[in-house]
Amino acid sequence: MRSYSKKEVLEKAREYNVKFIRLQFTDIFGSFKNIAIAVEELERALEGKILFDSSAIEGFVRNRESDICLLPDADTFEIFPWRPRDGSVARLICDVTQPDGSPFPGCSRSALKRILRKGASLGFDLQAGAQVEFFMFLTDSRGEPTTATHDQAGYCDLSPVDLGENARRDMVLTLQEMGLDISSSHHEKAPGQHEIYIREDSALAIADKTETFKFVVRTVAQRHGLHATFMPKPLTGLSGSGMHLNLSLWHDSENIFSDAAGRLGLSDHAFNFIGGILRHARSITAVANPLVNSYKRLLPNGLCPVLIAWSEENRSTMIRIPAQRGNEARIILRSPDPTCNPYLVLAAAAEAGLNGIVEKTEPPPPVPEEDPESSILKQIVKKQGLPRSLNEALQALAEDKIIQDALGEHIYRRFLESKEAEWERFQAEVHQWELDEYQLNY
Repeated sequence: MRSYSKKEVLEKAREYNVKFIRLQFTDIFGSFKNIAIAVEELERALEGKILFDSSAIEGFVRNRESDICLLPDADTFEIFPWRPRDGSVARLICDVTQPDGSPFPGCSRSALKRILRKGASLGFDLQAGAQVEFFMFLTDSRGEPTTATHDQAGYCDLSPVDLGENARRDMVLTLQEMGLDISSSHHEKAPGQHEIYIREDSALAIADKTETFKFVVRTVAQRHGLHATFMPKPLTGLSGSGMHLNLSLWHDSENIFSDAAGRLGLSDHAFNFIGGILRHARSITAVANPLVNSYKRLLPNGLCPVLIAWSEENRSTMIRIPAQRGNEARIILRSPDPTCNPYLVLAAAAEAGLNGIVEKTEPPPPVPEEDPESSILKQIVKKQGLPRSLNEALQALAEDKIIQDALGEHIYRRFLESKEAEWERFQAEVHQWELDEYQLNY
């Protein structure tokens, strides 16, 4: 990531004739938001003097809201490439603070930074990469999204079958202009489904980049007359969208997951990290898969990550170890979906993994490769599967002090309260499936 001082940000704003700055921040539930200021306010903003209401972070309004401030991270200064260069618009990603400058307990970016500092105190630096999947749908005459996909292409298809190729190319180019290092992109398995891989960086940078990614993808899709959605399972019978996180731990520029003499060429630290994540997998799922709809994706069909287990090849496990070794060694956390708050998921995974290293937690034996249609998979899921509903995952989170501590008391309480209410709203609705299944015969 580029490094800027406050003075350099002010100079760049003048150099590029910036007129407006968007101060961007993430609420507890992962929504990217912003407050726009005139460039004349930039110096005050860089000092953390822009106040706003805490309800923007909490996601709902209470009787007692507090004043909070935005403190920009100068390194995240970028100019929006789709805006006119004459009178351009820039952005800065911000931490949320109290008026006295101390971290606001509802700031998920600060929660991740706190866990990363804990890792640094142990001598570890968490690196991450993100493979993000999404759908693009056609819009109607009013510009509203439909559920009609814009193509009928499949995995890694080319144009003219892949009609999203131009939009995806523009997304990659725009993301690169916004400072993201993109490793690859391709059409995914389902019609209208795509994946773009954000190359590994520090965990904090990847969380920032993932939020930027979702914002840019939706903006570019709109410019192509399409609607991009990160909804985990928008269409029945087709594959859902995940966000695979490639994780590795480093110390003094050395990947400590690697050990040529270790099991599978991996270190004990790697296996203990895996063990820690698996021990807390059910509660991590509440944060990694935060919607009612998330659990329509996590189904035991042989390709979805539904097992609290690890493997080199079995795609039903939530953790997979790819073939790379040496400094390329990593684990892939496959269960999150792209609606999650990346700061909180990385905080939870890091806390669980570091706890596994400290306690020398051994993971269970790897799950062997199985026939995706095997009935054995369904039996295993019953014994060691991820939660099958948001409610089940929330119950697990309510019993896991380690993951609660990773989020922080404030975020944990607000998250749990809101998601329990979401589940109750879902339970109170009568859905079309129920009418189709029961109305005629009962």
